[in-house]
Amino acid sequence: MEKRGRHSKEFKLEAIRLLNEGDRPVSEIATQLGVKRTLLYRWRDQMNKKGDKAFSNRPGRPTREEESELTRLRRENRDLKEERDILKKAAAYFAKDLK
Repeated sequence: MEKRGRHSKEFKLEAIRLLNEGDRPVSEIATQLGVKRTLLYRWRDQMNKKGDKAFSNRPGRPTREEESELTRLRRENRDLKEERDILKKAAAYFAKDLK
């Protein structure tokens, strides 16, 4: 199984340009570039749909740093909620004794 390759924005734009010229078959362009034919169509559709924002260098998934920060913040949030619940119960317990 092949590893998923990453192609630069310039590579994708050039591939779309070749595809839009239409003077060669798509399968020939795909073979020459070393990508699948369906990938060329997907890139063209992304370009038509998103315009200049297509192929941003930012991947869809968060980076490891962002992922670790997200995990840390979730853990911290869980701990703070637990502390809050304990304090609520303690306040209710001591307020009961004051009455």
